[in-house]
Amino acid sequence: MRVLLVDDDALVRAGLRTILSSAADLEVVGEASDGVRAVAAVRQHRPDVVLMDIRMPEMDGITATAALRQLHPPPHVIVLTTFQADEQVMSALRAGAGGFLLKDTPPAEIVGAIRLVASGEAMLSPSVTRTLLSHVGDAQASDRRRSAADRLAALSDREREVALAVGSGASNADVAASLFMSEATVKAHVSRLFTKLGVVNRVQVAIVVHDAGQA
Repeated sequence: MRVLLVDDDALVRAGLRTILSSAADLEVVGEASDGVRAVAAVRQHRPDVVLMDIRMPEMDGITATAALRQLHPPPHVIVLTTFQADEQVMSALRAGAGGFLLKDTPPAEIVGAIRLVASGEAMLSPSVTRTLLSHVGDAQASDRRRSAADRLAALSDREREVALAVGSGASNADVAASLFMSEATVKAHVSRLFTKLGVVNRVQVAIVVHDAGQA
């Protein structure tokens, strides 16, 4: 798996490179010190996963994440932060990041998170999502709740069941077992959920479920 490191601190990038070099299935293909350079580096190196700092000069990680989601194909993004319950983390997740890591996360967990996100699974637990949502409020919360409820209401009964299961943090295998479907069928439902809900990954499905008050 090809990984790009984005952080304005060269020491942080060096530390991440050292951590990832210990994993035989990961390759650091480039680095960038801000969001503008990150977008250019992604176009050049085509990484599978980008580790993205949030607070950077020139272009922050939230804006850069949104820009990367417009590329075809877009890389998976994991944002790096020093705070668990932070409005900017939630903004990055809404922009399309597949999860977040604290900068003091143990090395083995960083490697595991990259593998998980690269496989298309969510690396953000429902409890963490609830914590973020409970600590981060804004004037648009009620509008988002109505919008999320409307989007869930437009799903078929089966699609809604899958959405709620994904929102609970279940993997495709877990959803298949609980709803008596094959994993291939679950994957097909999840793909349709992305389209119908207007989201780009499983974390955003979970956010819609939580915004609608269904978690």
